[in-house]
Amino acid sequence: MQHEIQFLEGPRSRWADFKFVVKVAFEFIRGFRALHFTGPCVTVFGSARFKEDSEYYQLTQKFSAEVAKLGFTILTGGGPGLMEAANRGAKEVGGRSVGCNIVLPMEQHPNPYLDKWVNMKYFFVRKTLLIKYSYAFVIMPGGFGTLDELFEAMTLIQTKKINEFPVIIFSTSYHKELVEHIEKMKQLKTISEEDLQLFLVTDSIEEGVQHIKACIERFGLTPVKRKPSWFLGEQK
Repeated sequence: MQHEIQFLEGPRSRWADFKFVVKVAFEFIRGFRALHFTGPCVTVFGSARFKEDSEYYQLTQKFSAEVAKLGFTILTGGGPGLMEAANRGAKEVGGRSVGCNIVLPMEQHPNPYLDKWVNMKYFFVRKTLLIKYSYAFVIMPGGFGTLDELFEAMTLIQTKKINEFPVIIFSTSYHKELVEHIEKMKQLKTISEEDLQLFLVTDSIEEGVQHIKACIERFGLTPVKRKPSWFLGEQK
C-alpha cells in the first residue's frame, strides 16, 4: 500500500515509476493465471459490512444460488458480508465459487466459501479482473466500493469498451435515491435516454435470473473450453 501512496503523490524518479509499472504488470499476470479457468462468471458486488442475519445477506445468498444453478461461476471480491453470502449461495448448490480478495491494512481475509481465490494489492487491478471474467454484474447494497464498481461497469458498457452485459441492481428501497439521481442526470442530459436501459433495478430473484438468461441468449455467449498448459504450470 505504501508504494501505491507514494506513486499517487506525484512525479518521482523514472526508475521508481518503472519499478511500479513492473509490479503492476506482475500483479495482472498473477491474476490472469489464477482466474484463467474460472469462467463463465457472474460477478456479485456488495458491502463487506452486512452480517448473516441481514435481509441483504439472505437475498444475495439465494440469488447467487440460482445463478450458480445456470452453470455460472460466482465471482466476488472474496471478503466477508455480501461477498461471503454470494460465494456461500453458489457453494451450497454445488456451484463454483471464486474470489479476488484485496489486501488491506485491516487484513480482509478470504471468506470460507471459496473454491479458489487470489489476493491482490491494488484496487484497480482487482476491479479489472472482476470485470474481465464476468458475463453479468450484480449490484447488491454497498458503500463507496460497490458504487465505484457499478459505475465502472456502466461506463465501460456505455462507451462500448465491453459488451452490453446485464447489470442488475438489487433492492429498490436501498437504491431509491441513487436511481433518482440517475434520472436527474438524464434530465440534465449528462447521460442519454438509452443509458437507462443499461441496468435493471429489481427486488425479484426470478426477474434477475431471467434478465441474465435473456441477455446471454441474445448475445449467444458460450463458454470457451480451455486446457491448462503443463509448460506454464497451470491448474484448473
